[in-house]
Amino acid sequence: MATDQPCYTVIFESSAEYPSAAELRTALEKGSDDVKLEALRKIVVSTINGNPQPSLMMPIIQFVMPSRNKQLKKLLHFYWEVCPKYDENGKLKQEMILVVNAIRNDLQHPNEYIRGATLRFLQKIANESELLEPLIPTCRACLEHRHSYVRKNAVFALFSIYREFENLIPDASELMSTFLAAETDSTCKRNAFIFLAHCDLPKAVDWVLSNHENIPTLDEGLQMSVIEVVRLDCKNDSTHRARYIRLIFELLNVSSHAVKYEAATTLTLLTQNPAAVKASASTLISLIIKESDNNVKLIVLDRLEALRAKHEHILDGLIMDVLQILGNSDMDVRRKAMNIVLSMTSSRNVEEVALFLKKQLLRTQEKAAEFDKASEYRQLLIQSIHVTAIKFSEVAASVVLALMEFLGDSTSSSSTSTALDVIAFIREVVDKFPHLRSGIFDRLVANLSDIKSGKVFRGVLWILGEFVGIQESYASASEAAEAIRQCVEGIRTCIGEIPIYVESAQEENVTEEKTLPKEAGAGKPKLLADGTYATETAYTAAGSSGLRNEKTRPPLRTLILGGDFFTGTVLAVTLTKLVLRFDGLSSEQADSNTLRAQAMLIMTSIIRVGHAKSSPALGAPLVQIDEDSTERIMNCIQTLSELSGGAKVDTDDEEAIVKEIFLRDTKKAFQRMISAQEKRAAEKREAETLRKTSAVQVDDLLSFRQFSKKGADQELDYDEDLGRATGATDVREDFISNLSRISQLTGFSDPIYVETYVKMHGFDIMLDVLLVNQTANTLQNLCLDFATLGDLKIVERPSVYTIAPHGFQSIKATIKVSSTETGVIFGSILWEGPNMSEACVILNDIHIDIMDYIKPAYCNEAQFRSMWTEFEWENRVNVNSSVSDPREYLKHVMKSTNMSCLTPEGALSGDCDFLSANMYARSLFGEDALANLSIERTEAGTVTGHIRIRSKTQGIALSLGDRITMAQKDSKPLSA
Repeated sequence: MATDQPCYTVIFESSAEYPSAAELRTALEKGSDDVKLEALRKIVVSTINGNPQPSLMMPIIQFVMPSRNKQLKKLLHFYWEVCPKYDENGKLKQEMILVVNAIRNDLQHPNEYIRGATLRFLQKIANESELLEPLIPTCRACLEHRHSYVRKNAVFALFSIYREFENLIPDASELMSTFLAAETDSTCKRNAFIFLAHCDLPKAVDWVLSNHENIPTLDEGLQMSVIEVVRLDCKNDSTHRARYIRLIFELLNVSSHAVKYEAATTLTLLTQNPAAVKASASTLISLIIKESDNNVKLIVLDRLEALRAKHEHILDGLIMDVLQILGNSDMDVRRKAMNIVLSMTSSRNVEEVALFLKKQLLRTQEKAAEFDKASEYRQLLIQSIHVTAIKFSEVAASVVLALMEFLGDSTSSSSTSTALDVIAFIREVVDKFPHLRSGIFDRLVANLSDIKSGKVFRGVLWILGEFVGIQESYASASEAAEAIRQCVEGIRTCIGEIPIYVESAQEENVTEEKTLPKEAGAGKPKLLADGTYATETAYTAAGSSGLRNEKTRPPLRTLILGGDFFTGTVLAVTLTKLVLRFDGLSSEQADSNTLRAQAMLIMTSIIRVGHAKSSPALGAPLVQIDEDSTERIMNCIQTLSELSGGAKVDTDDEEAIVKEIFLRDTKKAFQRMISAQEKRAAEKREAETLRKTSAVQVDDLLSFRQFSKKGADQELDYDEDLGRATGATDVREDFISNLSRISQLTGFSDPIYVETYVKMHGFDIMLDVLLVNQTANTLQNLCLDFATLGDLKIVERPSVYTIAPHGFQSIKATIKVSSTETGVIFGSILWEGPNMSEACVILNDIHIDIMDYIKPAYCNEAQFRSMWTEFEWENRVNVNSSVSDPREYLKHVMKSTNMSCLTPEGALSGDCDFLSANMYARSLFGEDALANLSIERTEAGTVTGHIRIRSKTQGIALSLGDRITMAQKDSKPLSA
């Protein structure tokens, strides 16, 4: 008797329409083949669901088994597979003798389909030795059948029987060797070879060696089986390793992609010879380029990355081949390939890599329609060039000027992100390579008129204000001063005529203009609103008439008139830095005063635009300047107005402090930011290194196979992988951790005490429910019924149980989770008590903690802003906590929500009563969760503010908000 019952899928059957046993018997006796087919189907479903109906076995044998209908025979095989074959004493039922006789007849049937289907059925009942023993001679006879369909199924039927009961086929190896020698069909040979490798590996090895020359021309399935035998034999330090290596080399050139992949993987396990490693890598690269399935490409890329990590510099010569993968249209494939390229780049091939990336970049610009997701690909290329140029300074000069072509591309948000990546690259190049500054500055000033985005303008202006005129970048002080003068001229050109707010001044004096003759208004000076005089030019006259085309307006002027006063503030700070630096370089006081006057006039014009009472530009909305921008620009104006220029000695100390703030402190802040980024990157690399290097404790068991297999990339034995896949190597939680997950579902005074252990396992929730009968009565037909609220789905429903007085019953239930949303599991228990009376107990609710499915994650600022704009669900949570330190509250929220802080540590440092930080997390289901924390410390010592949570779906936003609200009730936050 088989001790392990097979597990089948539970199929729903409606009790309302299910026929009785008598009706089924009648259908089997008197019905047509279609009626018998439907009746037998219902019997099979009922048997699978736990109602075997043994009384119907004999009618099935009498009236269904003799039928020649092939569908009935196939369904009959399903019935013999699931029906009870043993009686209560564990002995084979007498009726099964008739079944065995019918199966033997089918194995001798002249129709090859019936023979093959019956042989496939024997594989399903391979653990029933009493049934199979009389059938062995007939199965062996099927090996000589004329049709290959019968022979291949006969081989696997015998294989299945041999795996369970070797004594039934004692001469299996000789049988398969003889069969292999005479067989011509490829599938039959593959099946027989697998059987032979399992029962007698040395004979399978002899067959491989004797057919060495023909293996590359064999069928794909047989070649895969040969590779598997090679792996198995090499586990034992085979003496045929050299011949195997030659064989695998030949299999690298076959047409099948699956065989190529397995051969390339096996070759690196057999040897670490550089030629073999290169051949394996070349095969993998060829597979990536030729394979059409992107999922396969990603899998092979992972294998290529693992090979590169193991043999770092051996594969550097193949970098140009890897670059060809970038021609794929899928961005995931491109990113993974680019990561491999960057890790393979060295000083010997960096010139070729940079040239290829530049060509790809130009192609995305010239032939954007041919590239799928051209802007995203362009951004990836720019980021890669950035990393390459910073790592290898010899290519920085050749790529930085080419990238400046993309500063003016702001047709979409992705184009703006691309331009911002270029700005970040230029900023780092200017900081690290002073000898490139002059050429970069000239190109930046020349490209100012092409820039349309305010974000890009702010980045360019910061670079110009921070680095132009630094004396160490120029041969003399006069050259540095001239560079500053040219820079200011370029900025002035991008603004246009000054004052900027000429149009509104004319509108205020429109009544006066109407009284003047037309000839008088052409060139006479006019009084402006600020008390100054200006001559009306053709440019301003065209603007006052409202006929100016916005496309001809200078870009920086357009931004300021459109209300982008943040850019105006950055412009003011940039001009202040340039004037202060020019003042220290130039000996001509007149030149310094002229430059200072121009800068102050531009700043006052910006403020004038911000205080306009009507729209300063045709069709533009009226935007008032904010207080912060006004204060910042006024500080710049005051700084320049109090610049002594060497006239007053007692103000030198104050000027030195001001220059220190403007010219050096901002540079120090930038260096701190760069240092923080480099520190985070170094920590990430160190973490990856530690993760790859497994720590070995002094009391760990030694695996002697490791000593003999030092040269292998990985174990040839897949037992460890199998154990990891089945969860056998999972870390076991301790007893205290298990106790924390126990939920009490009923009270101690209820007739049944119920508690459950809630275990999160991947995307499933496992409920291990313990029921205790606290009464002196037997509880019959006890049913535990669960229901869910949220994106939870019950996989299987528990059966009906009977619990003895004061007895125990353990029930397991599985619930599938499909999204990160707060879920609730509730239910009840029904049973029959004394006198068939029904009783019921309602269970307490089980609230699923979504924190088990949310993990900290990281993204850059551009990705965060893009997702923040895209996501439509927002949950705003008000903060009112007794915690006195804003940073302590931030740590408390991060620990409560499993979110990571994206705001750099340098931005959070310092003593301030206000704190703003961005947080990010990702769920196991790929859902992104964004949060922005804005809090301040009040005079009473408490923290107030709000947290805005955004996500693509409503569930995760609401769940995180509830989590923060619950954590906020605790006045003593958890320490990080």
